[in-house]
Amino acid sequence: MSPALALRRAAAWLLRAGAGAPRAGALPGLGGARAPVLGEAGRFLGIWGGPAAGGGGGAGSWWFRCAVSSVPRPGLLVEQLLVGGVRSFATGAAPEHVSFSAAVREEGDSQSEKPAVTSDKNMLGDRSLKLLSGSCYLPHPDKEDTGGEDAHFIWDEQAIGLADGVGGWASYGIDAGQYARDIMSHAVTAIEQEPKDSIDLSRVLEKAHRNTTVKGSSTACIVALTDQGIQAISLGDSGFILIRDGCTLFRSPIQQHDFNFTYQLESGNSSDLPSAAQVFMVPAASGDVLVAGTDGLFDNLYNNEITAVVVHATRAGLEPQVTAQKIAALARQRAQDKGRQTPFSSAAQEAGYRYYGGKLDDITVVVSYITAFGTSQPTD
Repeated sequence: MSPALALRRAAAWLLRAGAGAPRAGALPGLGGARAPVLGEAGRFLGIWGGPAAGGGGGAGSWWFRCAVSSVPRPGLLVEQLLVGGVRSFATGAAPEHVSFSAAVREEGDSQSEKPAVTSDKNMLGDRSLKLLSGSCYLPHPDKEDTGGEDAHFIWDEQAIGLADGVGGWASYGIDAGQYARDIMSHAVTAIEQEPKDSIDLSRVLEKAHRNTTVKGSSTACIVALTDQGIQAISLGDSGFILIRDGCTLFRSPIQQHDFNFTYQLESGNSSDLPSAAQVFMVPAASGDVLVAGTDGLFDNLYNNEITAVVVHATRAGLEPQVTAQKIAALARQRAQDKGRQTPFSSAAQEAGYRYYGGKLDDITVVVSYITAFGTSQPTD
């Protein structure tokens, strides 16, 4: 068994056997590191971090740049300054074909599920749609100095990707954030080698995994617009939801060997392989909103909570960047709330663990408005 898998098992055992309800963020294998790389300007928009220039933010300050795709123009970078925990935001396998008649809808969601719009005019078959994307990354408070272990990319109004490095590698002196950053960087390179109108994400993930040779492991989720709709590939517990007219149409399922022990990619063949990833083809329409995130998002917010933020943001005409910030901020609030039931605590209790409250972790949120060319916001 690889070190990463062993650490995940140890984390699950500690949560089950430990006295009381230990905080998940303190367990091995859960959630330090630097930040992702920046690729070719105008096509791949990345994020990265470093000490605040000139030290203007004071000790402990760290700059994070959140990537924005065509909001309002390609290449715009929105910065967040982290100073003593206070953040100021500058706004600016064979694929599974999803039928929305069986769309995922969480129990207790007060909003009824609505059928998908399938007219040729609104679907991606006319190749008239694009992703307008914005992102927000909040590292674990204890990992702000190193930048956390999540990584993500936004590419050319057509693709996004996320990875969540397995923090348990820190026990071996290894920065799993570097693995996450490298696999996302190699994924971008692989995407750029694909035909633009028919990106094969299985091949992309295979190449990214093969070319990532640093020690570490991570989850992975990549989503792209194709001439058939949304194509997505996901391994582990990073994922996405698709929202239309205030309803969650689809939620990518997580993959885990056991509670809190997710599938993960690692250098070589000692862990889960890209062939174990789930591949989805999902119809897309102008006006849909895609919200992708690492487990720091989905462990702390239910689908209807994410959807409520999206509905409010789109009605207010907010850009994807701002929507991502609002979702991330709410997820961080829930993560620090020890008195509220969360998806993570619900899953822990169902698995027989004593746990209540949120799970403090790195949080990455990428929000993509699916829009027709010539528009900047979702259409009603």
